Amino acid sequence: MVSGAPRLLLRLEALGILLACLAAYHGLGASWWLFALLILAPDLGMAGYLAGARAGAIGYNATHTYLAPLVLGAAGLLWAVLPAQALALIWAAHIAGDRALGFGLKYPDRFGLTHLGLSSAGKRAASAAQNGDRAARPD
Repeated sequence: MVSGAPRLLLRLEALGILLACLAAYHGLGASWWLFALLILAPDLGMAGYLAGARAGAIGYNATHTYLAPLVLGAAGLLWAVLPAQALALIWAAHIAGDRALGFGLKYPDRFGLTHLGLSSAGKRAASAAQNGDRAARPD
């Protein structure tokens, strides 16, 4: 897991990718309604968590790596298929936004454990466990 300045740099890098995706999407002239409709679609990969942490991590990571949107975008450019280019930019923007917010690729141990460290949800769960769940209950 990454911490300190390297973690900050990775998050800033992701912010830069997000902004580049938004600029490219604007330049493409694609529908912003389509963008709004599909920006959260990659999170459907989290449905795997219904089958457990391992399946959830596999599903999440499959929809939150840049490889698939890069292939889709390259194919869209190669064959001049505008919808493929738009979908690839939306998908990459989602991934970049997640990374900029500190949500990294998941480890199968538990949901909040990512390659960028513990997510805020993971930190809350760890704190609750240390405090005997007192942090999770209102007083």
